[in-house]
Amino acid sequence: MAEAPRILYCHCTYAQVVPKEVKEAVLKQRCESGLAFDAVADLCEMSARHDPHLKNLAAGGPVKIAACYPRAVKWLFAAAEAPLAGETTEVLNMRVQSAADVCAALGNAAIAPNLPAGKPVDAASAAAAGAAS
Repeated sequence: MAEAPRILYCHCTYAQVVPKEVKEAVLKQRCESGLAFDAVADLCEMSARHDPHLKNLAAGGPVKIAACYPRAVKWLFAAAEAPLAGETTEVLNMRVQSAADVCAALGNAAIAPNLPAGKPVDAASAAAAGAAS
C-alpha cells in the first residue's frame, strides 16, 4: 500500500500573491477535515532563513504542497538546500486554481507529480557553467 502524502499549506503571509478567499477556503477545509497537515506562514520566508523544517518535508516521502507555482516552490526548496523529489511531489497552485480544485486534490491520496523538469542550480554553479561555455 502506498504511503499517504503529507500535506503542506502555505498561507503566503508576506508576498500576498495568493487570493485571500482561496487560501482561507483551503485552510478552512483542511482544518474541518480533521486530517493532519502542516500550515506555514510563508514558504518564501522559510526558504530565505534556510528553515530546517523544509529539509524534513523534502526528505519525508510523498508530499502535496498548497502554495503557488510549482516552479517557484521547487526553487524555494532548492534555495534552502532541501530539494524536492519530483516523482513524489505535487504542488497545488492557489494563485490560479480554485479553492474547490485545490481541496479536491488535497483530499485525493494519489500524487500527480508536477514539478518542472531540470535540476535546480545555484547562482555560483550557473556562473561557472556560463564561464565554461
